Amino acid sequence: RIFGGLILDIKRKAPYFWSDFRDAFSLQCLASFLFLYCACMSPVITFGGLLGEATEGRISAIESLFGASMTGIAYSLFGGQPLTILGSTGPVLVFEKILFKFCKEYGLSYLSLRASIGLWTATLCIILVATDASSLVCYITRFTEEAFASLICIIFIYEALEKLFELSEAEACRLCAQGNSLSTDGINNVVWSRILAECKSLHGEYVGRACGHEHPYVPDVLFWSVILFFSTVTMSATLKQFKTSRYFPTKVRSIVSDFAVFLTILCMVLIDYAIGIPSPKLQVPSVFKQPTRDDRGWFVTPLGPNPWWTVIAAIIPALLCTILIFMDQQITAVIINRKEHKLKKGCGYHLDLLMVAVMLGVCSIMGLPWFVAATVLSITHVNSLKLESECSAPGEQPKFLGIREQRVTGLMIFVLMGSSVFMTSILKFIPMPVLYGVFLYMGASSLKGIQLFDRIRLFWMPAKHQPDFIYLRHVPLRKVHLFTIIQMSCLGLLWIIKVSRAAIVFPMMVLALVFVRKLMDLLFTKRELSWLD
Repeated sequence: RIFGGLILDIKRKAPYFWSDFRDAFSLQCLASFLFLYCACMSPVITFGGLLGEATEGRISAIESLFGASMTGIAYSLFGGQPLTILGSTGPVLVFEKILFKFCKEYGLSYLSLRASIGLWTATLCIILVATDASSLVCYITRFTEEAFASLICIIFIYEALEKLFELSEAEACRLCAQGNSLSTDGINNVVWSRILAECKSLHGEYVGRACGHEHPYVPDVLFWSVILFFSTVTMSATLKQFKTSRYFPTKVRSIVSDFAVFLTILCMVLIDYAIGIPSPKLQVPSVFKQPTRDDRGWFVTPLGPNPWWTVIAAIIPALLCTILIFMDQQITAVIINRKEHKLKKGCGYHLDLLMVAVMLGVCSIMGLPWFVAATVLSITHVNSLKLESECSAPGEQPKFLGIREQRVTGLMIFVLMGSSVFMTSILKFIPMPVLYGVFLYMGASSLKGIQLFDRIRLFWMPAKHQPDFIYLRHVPLRKVHLFTIIQMSCLGLLWIIKVSRAAIVFPMMVLALVFVRKLMDLLFTKRELSWLD
């Protein structure tokens, strides 16, 4: 029946609604919220900046912050799986660039045509909800979800390192002293303190970026950024493992482990401030009163100055957007809802898609960016809320009990994100290399537990040294290797498409993985696939 799946989702989730708030009273939730707030802020602002460049300021950082906050709050309150974190995606940015270029070439209003496409996309997504299309997620198996999740994690790691390398362009390493003239003592004795002291003694004036009364130019920003980056990764990983150390009581070890990333960020900010080297900082818009451009408001009419037929023609690109939104949202939801996480409050695929569709329509009318489930942020959110048994002896590995399922962490992340414009005096002290280090840590830690990488290690491992994986007992090793090679080939193809100009068809290729998985029935028996997939 129409909306049958949605009704079942609401009935399944409604009894847990109030417990979703009560269950959040824990230091672990506070740690998760503080960590992920810092992790979510930078991508949203960066995405807004890139969108601003691509659209000549029609949608920029202000709109990105507002849209992320509004969409995230609504989804956290009423979504079917509140553990999912919404964010921006690469294919959406590619689509926005293509659409703006098309509108500019043919003299159409970009925001109006985008609003039409967004409303059609929202309508098509609601139709998918009405027809229970989300039930098709049963065809998204471990083969597809692991290839998708691995790719997103690898991209997170790659982009974190890429951002660090990009700093070398803005903050190139200087191997000589930058002065207008040298003293007779020789270049080896020319130091900043001497130049500044001489300037004062001659009653000179500080002019240019190489001088400053309190902050003279320091030529080692790049090296300091590299130190901050790798220190953040190392300290985060070390503190996260502190739970199994031999020092301090169990409660203290648990708190340190839960607050690992937040403590790391705090320490790095204090060290950076104490050292005083002008590393690049997080830039947050300080005004939240009006859109970036004066020639647009907070509401966009779908027709605007465009011809009437553009409203109808918008359904064509909307079909592509619908596939993009559906695949990104549902694959991430499948990863979050996997049985290994031992969730007790059930899933809500139809309700999730409905909330994304409704907010996508609202963002389209308001001229705000579109947001959908962010894979790495969602996996990190789940990992930060893991419940484990208390260790009775030092060094003993705790047992995984489940996930602390609640709505408050996601809600607070996006409430605080919307309030960020009032906290610029604090946020401006966070160095960007520290956030890049957090991204690398999130990408690397999210790879943990993905079976694909366990199987890749088997290629170089003699049989007698192989771990006791359950599938190795029931599937021949050559078949395990064949399954891994096919999955790695698909992952490589996805990577090529993702980083190329064809990135907009990326969701279509993810959909194609489902069909590749069906073809594997010709190479493997059902019994073998049941163990591997």
